Amino acid sequence: MCFRCTPPGHRRISISWESWKDTGLPLHRIPPGNSRRSVPPDSSPSSVSSSFCFIIAEDSLPSLQILRTISVRCIIPLLFFFIFTMKAIAFALFLAAVAAVAAADGFRVDLIHRDSPRSPLYDPSSTSFDRVRAAAERSALRPSRYGRAGLAASGDTSMEAPVLPDISDYLMEVELGTPKFKVLAIVDTGSDLTWANCKPCTRCYEQTTPLFDPKDSSTYRDLACDSRACKLIPTWACISNSKCQYNYFYQDGSQAVGYVASETFTFATTGTNTITIPNITFGCTHQNDGLFRKRIGGLVGLAAAPLSLVSQLGSSIDSKFSYCLAPLSQTSTTGKLVFGDVSGASRSDVLTTPLTIRDSFYYLTLNGISVGNTNISAASPTASGSPNIVIDSGTMLNFLSPEMTDQLGKAVKGIVDLPVADVPELSLFAACFDVKGSRDYKFPDITYNFKGASLKLGPSNTFLEVSQDVVCLAACSSGEPYIFGNFAQQNLHVEYDLGRNQLSFAQVDCTNF
Repeated sequence: MCFRCTPPGHRRISISWESWKDTGLPLHRIPPGNSRRSVPPDSSPSSVSSSFCFIIAEDSLPSLQILRTISVRCIIPLLFFFIFTMKAIAFALFLAAVAAVAAADGFRVDLIHRDSPRSPLYDPSSTSFDRVRAAAERSALRPSRYGRAGLAASGDTSMEAPVLPDISDYLMEVELGTPKFKVLAIVDTGSDLTWANCKPCTRCYEQTTPLFDPKDSSTYRDLACDSRACKLIPTWACISNSKCQYNYFYQDGSQAVGYVASETFTFATTGTNTITIPNITFGCTHQNDGLFRKRIGGLVGLAAAPLSLVSQLGSSIDSKFSYCLAPLSQTSTTGKLVFGDVSGASRSDVLTTPLTIRDSFYYLTLNGISVGNTNISAASPTASGSPNIVIDSGTMLNFLSPEMTDQLGKAVKGIVDLPVADVPELSLFAACFDVKGSRDYKFPDITYNFKGASLKLGPSNTFLEVSQDVVCLAACSSGEPYIFGNFAQQNLHVEYDLGRNQLSFAQVDCTNF
C-alpha cells in the first residue's frame, strides 16, 4: 500500500505504507464527524494524522490498493525524519559492529625483547650470559617499585615514584599523529600514562632518534586543566595558557615533565596491516632527564589505571589484553601483545585465577609452591589466602619471601644431583649448580599454586644458564609483594580479563602464536 499525494497544483508523490510505519509516528483514525481515536502504528487506517499534517483516505479503492492523499508540504518533513532516523540507526549499528569486531578478534603487535637482534638496544658484543646477568640486575631493582603506591605529588618527599620503567624488558613500535611518526616505546604493565618525548625537549636524556613534534601533526590537541584526563594525573599542574602539565618524579631524583594531550595512535598488526585509533590521551614530554636508553622514545603504559592504554581502549577490546613471550633463546622471533580477544590461537588446558587491582598493579594470590614431594606455603599470614604477588611483564626473575626462597632452594638442592656453585656474585639466586663436565643433568618441574590454578613450570621456565658452567634457579628473595616475572611466563599465553577480574594461563608455542 502507498500514499498518493495529489493536492491541487502539486505533482503526485508516493511513499510505501511500510516506510510510514517504520517512522513510528502516532496514527489516528478520522471517522465521519471529525472525531478521532488512536489506532496502532501497524494497522491500516482509512486516514491518519501526525504532528506534521493530516492524511485523508480514499476508501473507495480495494483494501490491498488503498491510496492515501497527503500534501507535499507535509511529506517532505516526514521523509527527512525517516531518512535521518534510519541513518542514525545504521551508524549506531556500524559503531557497535566495529566494537564487536575489535572485541571478538582483537589486534596484535610485535613485542620485542630488548636483547633481541630486532631491538635497537641489542649489543652484538654481549654474550647470552652477559645479557642474562644484565637482566637479573635490572630485575633486582624492580621490587622497590611495588612497595610504594602511585606517584609522588610535586614537592612531596614522603612518597617517591617507582623506579624508572627503563628497567622493563620489552619494547614495541607505535606511530603517533598525522602524518604518522614512529616511536620505539617501552611496554610496562606497571606504568599508567603512555608518553613520548616531544620537541622542544629542553632538558632530556640523549635520545639519538628523532623527537615527535606536535606542531607537525594535524590531530594533536593539548588538553585543558579542567579536562577529566588532567584531573586523573596524580601530579598535574595548570599553567598560564590553561594547558594541563604533568610532573613525574623518580627514585633516582630524575624528573619527567610535559603536557597532557590527545593524539591519533597507529599500530602495525599482522603483515602490512595497521589499526588507527583516534583521541588517545598521552603525555607529550618536554623535559626528561631519566636514565633511559638513547634510542627509547616513549613508553606504553598497560597498568590498571584510567589513563593507561588498556583502560582507554576499554570496551572496544572487551577490557582484555594478553601477551605471549617467546623464549629468550629464540632470538629470531618476537612475542605478541594482543588487545582484545585472540582469534586463531590454539589454547588448551587454560588455567584461571582471580586478578586483583591494587595501586594500578596486577595482583594474584599465591598459596604456595610445590617441588618434588615438598610443599612450601606462603610464608606470612598476610601472604596466605590474599593477593600477595604481582604479575609483571617487565621483571625477569621471580621474587618470593626470604623464608619461601630459602625453603625452595633447599628443596631443589635435595633433588638435583649436581654440586652447588658457590659464587658470591650469584648470591641473589635461591640456588645455583655447577654443570661443568655434566651433560645429562636434569632439573625438576616447579608448580606455582595460585588460587584456583596450579601452574606447573618446566626447567626452561625456572632455571637460567648464567654462565657456561653455572645454572641457577630463577627465584630470588624480597619482601612483599612477591613478583611473578617474565622468565616464568615464556611460552605461556597470559590473558588479563579486566571485565571479569581474572587472569588465565595457557601453554602455547609463542614462536608461532
